[in-house]
Amino acid sequence: MSEFTVRGRYQARDGWRNFETSIDATNENVAREHAYANFGGRHGLKRTQVDISEVEAR
Repeated sequence: MSEFTVRGRYQARDGWRNFETSIDATNENVAREHAYANFGGRHGLKRTQVDISEVEAR
């Protein structure tokens, strides 16, 4: 497994907020899916409310 840094923004109550998170995954697509799942679970956001701009391997 590799470590990926996922950057983007999500829709909060008072507008869009930037985020950066580290995720362990097998490839970039899996890291992207984990990011969507984390924001959906923690913040109750739908995929359309999360805008991932960059997935970078560390």
